Amino acid sequence: MDIAVLLKALVLGVVEGLTEFLPISSTGHLILVGDLLGFNDEKGKVFAIVIQTSAMLAVVWEYREKFAVVIAGIARDPAAQRFVANLAIAFMPAAVLGLLFGKYIKAALFKPVPVALAFIVGAFVILWAERREHRITVESVDDMKWRDALKVGIAQAFALIPGASRSGATIIGGLLFGLSRKAATEFSFFLAVPTLIAAGAYDFYKHRTLFQVADLGLFTVGMTASFVSAFLCVRWLLRYISRHDFSLFAWYRILFGIVVLGTAYTGVVEWTAG
Repeated sequence: MDIAVLLKALVLGVVEGLTEFLPISSTGHLILVGDLLGFNDEKGKVFAIVIQTSAMLAVVWEYREKFAVVIAGIARDPAAQRFVANLAIAFMPAAVLGLLFGKYIKAALFKPVPVALAFIVGAFVILWAERREHRITVESVDDMKWRDALKVGIAQAFALIPGASRSGATIIGGLLFGLSRKAATEFSFFLAVPTLIAAGAYDFYKHRTLFQVADLGLFTVGMTASFVSAFLCVRWLLRYISRHDFSLFAWYRILFGIVVLGTAYTGVVEWTAG
């Protein structure tokens, strides 16, 4: 395996892990960084989606006791059954819309300029949401009802637009629908498990002919980097939200989006057309 390709995998893995659970769009960052690295062909796009599954494993490890309790109690514990049902309900809107429109979204919007615009629009949504009065009706994930899960799931569907941010849509959606900041963030973490597993497995299976056994090193490097950086980021974010809101990420999105649009307009960076 070419060392240059492995280095690209390492960079993309770190970018994925650091951005997956922050409201700044991991997919958007991967599209932009992949474009800069020249790893933006169909194979690169599939790789970017697949390595999200290893970032998800960081959540499984961080909350391993929670998942162990749920698995042990799924047959008889109403709380465990409600938790699993809520994840399933929240997963469905994005899954259905992704199957119906994923091909068209990838063809039209997986490009730097549309991503940059989504960064900026999403930032203003975050700023607007943070300036509203938060009326908390759900303190913890275990207090969520199926209607709460469905609302968060509908919010997650907006993240099919690259640059919108899956975690941003679910966390901010949760806040708007009455979840506490901790509950919204943790449910976003948990919802990543079925969402990222399904997205990664489906996309890899659909494009499996693009890859060979020789690509095992590519995935090993990318997925390892994604897991480690995601684990560190999850721990940091849980500490951060105990004292801060998400406005900082909104300003970052605006600045980042303006830089991409500015470099595209001036020709400083030769971004992919679109």
